[in-house]
Amino acid sequence: METKTMIAYCGLDCLQCPGFIATKSGDEAALKKVAEEWSKEYGGNITVDDVRCNGCQSAEGPWMSHCAVCQMRACGIEKGVENCAHCDDYACDKLTEFFGFVPEAKTTLDGIRAGL
Repeated sequence: METKTMIAYCGLDCLQCPGFIATKSGDEAALKKVAEEWSKEYGGNITVDDVRCNGCQSAEGPWMSHCAVCQMRACGIEKGVENCAHCDDYACDKLTEFFGFVPEAKTTLDGIRAGL
């Protein structure tokens, strides 16, 4: 059975991420396009290696460069939870702030939490 979602600690679905999709397909042109788009969108110099990712919960990298500084990922790993919906401190301040930028992540995690 094929996985339909891969929910990151923060509630984003890795299977919908263009960096993840391009990494898994080995499409270097798509990775370059994602890096260019994200550089414009987020105002930085994002490289192909910055967007290359197997998903934040993958046991093996590469992981997107942001994963190294993502507080939600670090916290989820430390607490050993599947994602933040499974955390006793749901929804913490870090997560609530993130939801202001990405409300669909809250919807996803709220749905998971409701089913626990």
